[in-house]
Amino acid sequence: MMVVLSRILLVIIGLFILPLSTHALWWTLREDVAPNWRAADWSSAKLLPSVSQAPQAIVAVYAARVGRWRGIFAHHTWIVVKEAGASQYTRYDKVGWGSPVRTNGWAPDGRWFGNAPHPVALIEGEDAQRLIPQIREAVTTYPYAAYGSYNAWPGPNSNTFVAHVLRSVPELNAALPPTALGKDWRPLQDLVGLTPSRTGVQISLAGYAGLALGWVEGIELDFMGLVAGIDIRRPALKIPAWGRIGMDPITW
Repeated sequence: MMVVLSRILLVIIGLFILPLSTHALWWTLREDVAPNWRAADWSSAKLLPSVSQAPQAIVAVYAARVGRWRGIFAHHTWIVVKEAGASQYTRYDKVGWGSPVRTNGWAPDGRWFGNAPHPVALIEGEDAQRLIPQIREAVTTYPYAAYGSYNAWPGPNSNTFVAHVLRSVPELNAALPPTALGKDWRPLQDLVGLTPSRTGVQISLAGYAGLALGWVEGIELDFMGLVAGIDIRRPALKIPAWGRIGMDPITW
């Protein structure tokens, strides 16, 4: 029994603790980490075209590192939509303060705590126009939108919200980054289910541990919110704290 426990401990250290420790060391050496909320840059990262230059419908999902020490291991994710001919983008975030689901709280492609976002999904044209009503409906039906329902770890949090939208609109065909802490949170009474893309199966012990096997999500092993895995569809490694290393997760 002790031998088995020792091997499990070694696996946990090798797969999760060691990557987390090395990324924490790298993060502390950075000189561009904003010290607080007020000092951070929240401006547009200029990833989206102006509405005058893009009359087509657009759907985007973005992820950016969170602030201060939490950026060692976590990303924040959000959703942006714009109907064809619309005069502005609409951004949706779930945060732990203010309105339960924030609408247009920040620039649609804004930096998060000074950290530039990267796209998780980007759809344009007729496909985007068709999905936008479903996305707006998913936003309104998020079951943990009430005040007091936000829990930074292990969830439900901002990434649980985006995972809910992906699950409600699987045609988005996207997987959140492995560092989207809370994306795999499920209530204990909902232990087993489909992955957000509905292309596989997910098991989650309330976000403390879990396993996902899906064509879009790949193979993911979750331990205390840290995710290790492999993307087979678009080859890449998923390394705890460091994130995804390999092929771009979306097709441009």
